[in-house]
Amino acid sequence: MRNIIEIEVFNKFFSSIAEEMGIVLKRSAFSSNIKERCDFSCAIFDQKKELAAQAAHIPVHLGAMPRTLEAVLEHFTLKPGDIIVTNDPFQGGSHLPDITMIEALHDESGTPLFYVVNRAHHADVGGKVPGSMGFSRSLEDEGILIRPTFLSRKGQLNNIFFDKFLAAVRNPAERQGDIQAQRASLRRGKIRLAELLSRYGLHHISTILDQLKNYGEKVMRNTIRQLPDGCYTFRDYLDNDGLGRKPLPISLKLTIKDSEALADFSDSAPQINTPLNTVKAVTISAVIYTFQCLTGEGYPINQGSYRPITVKTRQGTILDSLFPAPVAAGNVETSQRIVDTLFGALAQAAPDQVPAASCGSMNNIAIGGMSGQFTYYETIGGGMGGRPYAPGLNGIHTHMTNTMNTPVEALEHSYPLQVEKYSLWQNSGGKGRFPGGNGIIRAYRFLEPSEVSLLMERRSQVPYGLAGGSSGKKGESWLVSNKKRKKIAGKINFQAKAGDRLIIKTPGGGGWGSR
Repeated sequence: MRNIIEIEVFNKFFSSIAEEMGIVLKRSAFSSNIKERCDFSCAIFDQKKELAAQAAHIPVHLGAMPRTLEAVLEHFTLKPGDIIVTNDPFQGGSHLPDITMIEALHDESGTPLFYVVNRAHHADVGGKVPGSMGFSRSLEDEGILIRPTFLSRKGQLNNIFFDKFLAAVRNPAERQGDIQAQRASLRRGKIRLAELLSRYGLHHISTILDQLKNYGEKVMRNTIRQLPDGCYTFRDYLDNDGLGRKPLPISLKLTIKDSEALADFSDSAPQINTPLNTVKAVTISAVIYTFQCLTGEGYPINQGSYRPITVKTRQGTILDSLFPAPVAAGNVETSQRIVDTLFGALAQAAPDQVPAASCGSMNNIAIGGMSGQFTYYETIGGGMGGRPYAPGLNGIHTHMTNTMNTPVEALEHSYPLQVEKYSLWQNSGGKGRFPGGNGIIRAYRFLEPSEVSLLMERRSQVPYGLAGGSSGKKGESWLVSNKKRKKIAGKINFQAKAGDRLIIKTPGGGGWGSR
């Protein structure tokens, strides 16, 4: 293997390019969800169509991207100036609001040398309710499905597609601005990669990338090898399907053998007709993320780190749903429970490394004007699980999300909403030697009649503690209307009047260790 310092330097080169793509996307975007919450991800793939590097963005986006690129390149050959756009969950996507764009950097003969990819969560994609993140009963209710298609060909915008897309969504000017921001992000990635190629040459860079992927594989294999061989089982639950039916199990049999891991989720609940289904790409993403947590920071994340890990599912379950299952919440809620389930199994193999369950929900809220004049979407943080060496952090986004909380000033400036309270939910974290972090209280007042959608978990199933620590508190949602306070479900669509107040309390993290 080449000098490890040279390999790490090139890993930083490529990672910094992906990070710069993200900076361009953030600063160019129109919607608060992208420019404030940073709900986007960027990555670079090499000539072999393998992940070369990624930015430190959203785990649920990044782990699914290799399957997106694979699905697209089975049917498309990208020529100079071509950009592919898709949000198809069943071709490597996640859910419909996450729109992915792919462009290639070519040599003088037109051969693709690299692929730059970004994925951004759009605040609306034409769903039945504003924000396209409501409690849905069909994929059609969730918005417009974009099967892989050309956004541009030879540098020319595909106006037929673009006009059709803008006609289908709310606030088309904002959507147009975010699409153009994604295009600008890809352009910046290509510029920086071209500069790198001109300095070091394709042969040298390709050789380094192969070594870099092998290094990523070696680190992951060494991490898995430190776990005791064996079969570890764990089962956690989603609260319900949103229709009052019993909790939905996510069942895992984790097999560790030497330097390889097999995560078998075949016995999980069958897919349902509400939006908690997820696709296999997201299940893989959650598993990859969880094992990356064990390796610690500072090592390269690329296709090599995927090689020692196998994910097994059964088609037609909530973790490998089939078209046209609704999937809006699978990406944001079910993915979190996959992580909790896998950590529950790993805690048996490595009790001194694994934290208690965190908040376990992205606490999704979407709000829109009654006539579609605005759409707003955000996720709200919660408590981190207590760790074997430190308390859990308070009020942050954990695991499959890595977004920011929307600043109150940005929200109130752009939307007819008022944030009356934004604080930690004291004593909501589980007790233990290392307590779980506290959740968040976020209270909104509606200044105009609005349509509201909530997709939230851990409202009946608590975030578990470990090693004798107690569980974190369940989340709560309350609506105050006409001076009457009513507890509402975690998965619901409703209309709010001007003056109504919505109070969200997000779950705390589980505690770790007996006191």
